[in-house]
Amino acid sequence: MEETISLQDIFKTLKKRAALILSLTIFAGIVAAIVSYFLLTPIYQANTQVLVNQKKEDMTQQMTSQDIQSNLQLINTYNEIIKSPAILSIVVENLDLPLTPGQLASKISVTNANNSQVLNVSVQDENYNVAADMANQVVEVFKEEVPKLMNIDNVNILAPAQYSDNPTPIKPNKMLNVAIALVIGLMVGVGLAFLLEYLDTTVKTEQDVEEIIGLPIIGVISIINPEEMRKEEARRASRHRKQKKTLIDRKVRV
Repeated sequence: MEETISLQDIFKTLKKRAALILSLTIFAGIVAAIVSYFLLTPIYQANTQVLVNQKKEDMTQQMTSQDIQSNLQLINTYNEIIKSPAILSIVVENLDLPLTPGQLASKISVTNANNSQVLNVSVQDENYNVAADMANQVVEVFKEEVPKLMNIDNVNILAPAQYSDNPTPIKPNKMLNVAIALVIGLMVGVGLAFLLEYLDTTVKTEQDVEEIIGLPIIGVISIINPEEMRKEEARRASRHRKQKKTLIDRKVRV
């Protein structure tokens, strides 16, 4: 026989296990907040921009659409050159960084917005000013070395990385982490609530009996508390003694 769950049953289960669901949700949020605010190391990002054009034999010659298209097709090449050991090994040496060119490359991302000839170079590090140093040094070395590698002599730094005394880290995103943890905690809590409800085959209430046997309940046997029984017996004995004493007093008067 196929079992069906009504919307009323779902709400009943959620209400019954509300404490469990709420506890797991709050616990997940607290753990995420502790990890995000106290355990994860903040990462900062410094950005700089570079404009790259191909070398032209005649500087008075105007740029044509074909020249621009050719420059755009070389963007991926420029991206690889910036992150190549030919550039980064010089950066490591100039800044005396405790990194290999490969490790430095993992901190660098190069993009070009809207298929433009402008390269956006971003460097991430635990120290913002160090990230700014690396970003500026990368584009400076690229500007000096790329004419030796390609037919380019027109490299301009549009926006060097700025230094800051009070930078804002880009990650971890603490509030986002907490929000995600709350959602995950809520989902786990709801899932666990339904799992426990499915595994719980005990009969606790009159409604449980009606659902199992499919018949209405005629009568209910109350739960007898031994302590209450002793108190009730003591009260009855006390009343009996008082009544007996009253009868004796009446007989004596007569």
